[in-house]
Amino acid sequence: MDSVATIPTANGSKYLQQLCKHWSHKFEVSFDPAAGTIPFPTSVLHLAASPEALTLTLTAPDAAVFDRMEGVVIEHLQRFAFREELKADWVRA
Repeated sequence: MDSVATIPTANGSKYLQQLCKHWSHKFEVSFDPAAGTIPFPTSVLHLAASPEALTLTLTAPDAAVFDRMEGVVIEHLQRFAFREELKADWVRA
C-alpha cells in the first residue's frame, strides 16, 4: 500500500538530499540529487525531485504506520524548509 504527497517547491532536490543525509545516520539510505530511498523499519520512503516539486511515496503495511510515518516525514521536511511554507496532502492508494 502506498501514500503519495506531491509538494510544490523549487527546492525539491535540496530537501531530498537533506532528508536523506539526516536519516543516513540510522538507515541504509540511497540518494542522488533527483531521487532517494529511505528504508525505515516499518516502511519505505521514496523521494523524487523535479524543478517544481518534491514527490514523496511512502510504502507501509497498514493505516497505523501511514498515520505515524506521514507525520514524521512532513515534520522533518518542515524543519529543513523553515524558510518556506510547505503543504503535503497525502493520497493513499
